[in-house]
Amino acid sequence: MAPRTVRVMCIVWPAFLMAGVLEILVFAMVDPGELHGVHGAPSSGSPIAVYSAAFLAFWAVVTCAAALAVWLHQGLDADAAADAREARA
Repeated sequence: MAPRTVRVMCIVWPAFLMAGVLEILVFAMVDPGELHGVHGAPSSGSPIAVYSAAFLAFWAVVTCAAALAVWLHQGLDADAAADAREARA
């Protein structure tokens, strides 16, 4: 597999698993039938639609957090490599 594919899967797969955990935790306490919209009107979506939209939102947020962590870690690796080159010189 290409290194980029491995990197993407190292971000997306754990995010998928954590989105599932968040889904369980949130909907153990919240009934999707009792949710209200922005203006206080009851939600018109089916419970499955609410579960699906929430899962995708959780997955997107956790994926962004994981991607940010990988991006910041790559910057640390580059800084460490530059410091090591300077120490040898």
